[in-house]
Amino acid sequence: MNLLEFQNVSFAYGENVSENPILRDVSLTIQRGQVVAIMGGSGSGKTTLLKLIGGQLQAQQGAVLLDGENVGSMNESALYQMRRKLGMLFQFGALFTDLSVFDNVAFPLRERTKLPESMIRDLVLMKLEAVGLRGAAQQMPHELSGGMARRVALARAIALDPAVMLYDEPFTGLDPISLATVGKLIRELNDALGTASIIVTHDVAESLAIVDYIYFLADGVIVAHGTPDEVRASEHPYVQQFINARPDGPLPFHKPAQPYAEQLGL
Repeated sequence: MNLLEFQNVSFAYGENVSENPILRDVSLTIQRGQVVAIMGGSGSGKTTLLKLIGGQLQAQQGAVLLDGENVGSMNESALYQMRRKLGMLFQFGALFTDLSVFDNVAFPLRERTKLPESMIRDLVLMKLEAVGLRGAAQQMPHELSGGMARRVALARAIALDPAVMLYDEPFTGLDPISLATVGKLIRELNDALGTASIIVTHDVAESLAIVDYIYFLADGVIVAHGTPDEVRASEHPYVQQFINARPDGPLPFHKPAQPYAEQLGL
């Protein structure tokens, strides 16, 4: 059974989904153990897709199913319980600046469980060991490099062993070594925990190296999808434009407008 499924999902900000929809008739599936990338240009609907998974937004049409349950039909109490199955790595980590590395990772364990502090200590050290930063447990976020902060945030995100991990641009702002390290960790942790991981990203090279499947979004529609090998071999115009970073193609550089000379009155 699919762990996560979008069934013909359409969403717009406002009541009328036919006017300026953000997502249009989106269908996709993610199974346990898979790492799936969602790619597309800015404004294509990628982050909206993550918000629908977390129940922050509700689709006007279609259904978002997590472990067989419809997220859009859940009440507040059910949403709270459902979110215990989710882990989230924010774009720039979003660490609590006034808490140590240890306390950042311990935070979800203290908030959502009644475990004794001795067990929390062991779990925090275990998660920090998994990301290679047990030695930084007592440091503060401002003492960390960008790559280290992202790894601490990853340790915090997996503290409760989530069924689904959500990554919002996890590679943004990282140097090549840190980027490769975070990418390797995402793959290894996904395999070790048996979770499903969804990565919203623009980074083509790193994503093709670690993911099992890729969906391409453009103007709120899935325009192409496939395995990394299928993507590399694809002749689809949008895929070619995206993976080769071409400024013009199915998604033009210029937004449609009246003729330039006409607008200038020439």
